[in-house]
Amino acid sequence: MNEYAGIAEQLRLRLANLLERAEVIEDDLRHPLDADWSEQAVDLADDEALAGVDDVLRAEIQQVRLALLRIENGTYGTCAVCGEPIGLARLQALPIATRCIKCA
Repeated sequence: MNEYAGIAEQLRLRLANLLERAEVIEDDLRHPLDADWSEQAVDLADDEALAGVDDVLRAEIQQVRLALLRIENGTYGTCAVCGEPIGLARLQALPIATRCIKCA
């Protein structure tokens, strides 16, 4: 775990940021619709775009949580396909990586 302590901290900070952004989006999605039909149409279109962004954020949140779990259980840094070590440079560039460069 010490080997990946810096990456774990980076992942925890990223997770906090993603959760904060997702909360803001969800709060915005919960707003009531305007009484004006044309405003409702604009709001619904905006909501659809925000829901898409929220889906992407939720997927990344899941990936970050899984990476933190792999660090905790000692499987972080091992390729999920071939079982070989994932290079430290790759993990620093893409901390949620589950595959080595060869298998990616």
